[in-house]
Amino acid sequence: MGRVTASAPGKCILFGEHAVVYGEPAVAVAIEQRISVTLESVQTGETPWKIDGMHFDSRKHPHVQALRNRLWQTSQGAPGITIQVNGDIPPASGLGSSAALSVAASAALRCARGRWYTSVDDLQNPATWAEGYASSIENLDVYTPENRELSSQQSKSSMEHYVHGKEVASLDECALLAHAVEAVAQAGRASPMDASTCAHGGVVLLSDAMEKDVEYLYTRRLKMEDGERTWHLHSVHMPNTTEDLYLVIGNTGVYAPTSNQVAKVAAAIAAKPERIREIQTIGVIARRGIQALKEGDFEAVGRAMSENQIMLQGLGVSCPELESLIRAAAPTSLGAKLTGAGGGGCMVALTRHPKQTSEAIELAGGRTLISKFGNAGLTVDECENMPLWSTGRE
Repeated sequence: MGRVTASAPGKCILFGEHAVVYGEPAVAVAIEQRISVTLESVQTGETPWKIDGMHFDSRKHPHVQALRNRLWQTSQGAPGITIQVNGDIPPASGLGSSAALSVAASAALRCARGRWYTSVDDLQNPATWAEGYASSIENLDVYTPENRELSSQQSKSSMEHYVHGKEVASLDECALLAHAVEAVAQAGRASPMDASTCAHGGVVLLSDAMEKDVEYLYTRRLKMEDGERTWHLHSVHMPNTTEDLYLVIGNTGVYAPTSNQVAKVAAAIAAKPERIREIQTIGVIARRGIQALKEGDFEAVGRAMSENQIMLQGLGVSCPELESLIRAAAPTSLGAKLTGAGGGGCMVALTRHPKQTSEAIELAGGRTLISKFGNAGLTVDECENMPLWSTGRE
């Protein structure tokens, strides 16, 4: 029986919430908590598609259905498979659980079906792909909700080499697919921040501009109702001084839809256009925090986080529950702030004393997760008896 398992981390945002909508930079960091996706071939006589032991319902799993449309089309002969999802990222918490699921599932499906190549000299180079999704290939259809292609092909006439297994998984492709299916699930609107952070791990910087002194990853473009958005993704490399640094995430348990919070900020700026200066100030703080990250000055990173929180509070996107947890964390932390859209959800504290910080947050009524700072991205953890669907000529 064939079996493949891939996993990806969640994320939290260090700087730039809401301001990123207006062109300012934002920074996210991969957390220790992960989502794992296992695919197995179906036994004869079993239900052709199952997820977590239940019959697959596309309405309950829009991300997985969108990935099926792009990578595992039954109309093209793809067989049934069983999917098992495990992990310790709370759903609907702003910690990237859906993006982590999409990244891990993309990798597992790609390993299970393989890829055609024009050359096998460099399997990670999209220039050698005869099929697949990549930033360097014009895959305009990947964002189309009805996409049911075998995947955009760079050269249909040059399918010379067929390879399957873990070596065909690509961070860029998985991040691109995860962003596309996030957009489908969110009615055409989605930032690539979550998908890229869950795929690449570490610290990811998103900006409307090409940033200096950081590693450029790729550019994403998405057509929305109000026009096309363009984002440039970068990886921020830090000195090896994070051994004793932790993130303690406190969950308020209060649900607040992201769209409502974004609309609240937009309404505030529309009512008083001069408030755009608050957004610009968040951008200044974020850039200060980015510089501190590159220098390994985590005291300065913490100060930037706390300053960012003051601005977010002024914009009205914090809430009493978040403020309570942030105050509780402050005495043992380098800095603390809400993470995500606000109005509820989670806060995050940067600390060298995770046990004390966690206990303080829990005494204030929060539920906590503790994570090391800057964690690995996508991994293929198990890959046996591939492919599950042979798209190649044996």
